[in-house]
Amino acid sequence: MIRVTRRALAAESGAELIEFAIALPILLLVITGILDFAILFQRYEVVSNAAREGARVAILPDFTSDQVKTRIQNYLTASGLTAKAPDPKVTYGTTVLGAGGPTVNIVTVVVKYPHEFVFIGPAMALVGAGSMADITLAASATMRTEAAAAP
Repeated sequence: MIRVTRRALAAESGAELIEFAIALPILLLVITGILDFAILFQRYEVVSNAAREGARVAILPDFTSDQVKTRIQNYLTASGLTAKAPDPKVTYGTTVLGAGGPTVNIVTVVVKYPHEFVFIGPAMALVGAGSMADITLAASATMRTEAAAAP
């Protein structure tokens, strides 16, 4: 017959392993969340820069909207964003500077890009907490054109 003493029942020899097994998934989730949001922020910066680059091209004389869209797509591709994105929106208009001020011609460029969470989306779907699989990043840039201002 095996005799179990009180001392043997109170031993904590496996407690560290149990604590590690509980803490490891939480730690991994935090680390992958940091990685996912770093990727998200990097892609948002690329989309913002693509909108500014498109606006820079659009304000120059003799450039068409198609050339602006091509420049934006080339910028996104060169930055590693190769997913199918909706066409950028290029809008030409005018605005008044100040109350009763001069009217200037402006160009607004809006760029959208789909983003898929690499780690957090699938992990959240596993636990049934909804899907964070994809969002759309959007950025716009407005610049004054180089054309002569209206009177």
